[in-house]
Amino acid sequence: MNVSDLWQRNHPWASIYSFGIDRPTLARPVVRLAFGSDIDLLYRATSAIGELPAGASVLDVPCGSGVALRGLRQGQGLRYVAADIAPAMLARTERTARRLGVDDQVHTEQADIARLPFADGEFDLCVSFTGLHCFPEPKAAVGEIARVVAAGGSLRASWLHTDSGLLFRPQLICGRLSGLAGPSASTTDVRGWLAGAGFVDIDVVTSGALAYLTATRS
Repeated sequence: MNVSDLWQRNHPWASIYSFGIDRPTLARPVVRLAFGSDIDLLYRATSAIGELPAGASVLDVPCGSGVALRGLRQGQGLRYVAADIAPAMLARTERTARRLGVDDQVHTEQADIARLPFADGEFDLCVSFTGLHCFPEPKAAVGEIARVVAAGGSLRASWLHTDSGLLFRPQLICGRLSGLAGPSASTTDVRGWLAGAGFVDIDVVTSGALAYLTATRS
């Protein structure tokens, strides 16, 4: 069983993560304590969604409980595809979309990052928040994301990076041992994978154990 299989089975941690990430007042101190990171970087990163024009297409993978939907505006007129390997996460995203009043723009789809069921260049923006470390093969995941992002489109992502030092290594090790995390990657690795997959203007910012990136598809 790999990490994707475990998430697909709705591990109890999925409920804990969803409960916390959807409550900023709880997430801020917990993420600061556990990962030395400012979770508001994630919340602010979702604003890229709200800047898109009507008719644009967004892929959110893995969508989790729908944390990125806070960036989607009511009546914005986007095609927003929330993809995840876990049916329970898709159900949570649907509930979040209804609560935020954006469910008319959101379509959920069960999908494996290794074989996304989407056409080449189908999306103007891909968001992948706290996701890369949950993929069994992160390099292949980057390549698959690159395939479905249109030329001129962009990627916004965050992940637990492997070059965060000894202080946060126990968290990564525990994630691997529990089966909840894959091998993850260093910021250097991810930069190289993105460049090799056709992304330019790659910018990576670290905040404790978490890294945040933006990149544009050439």
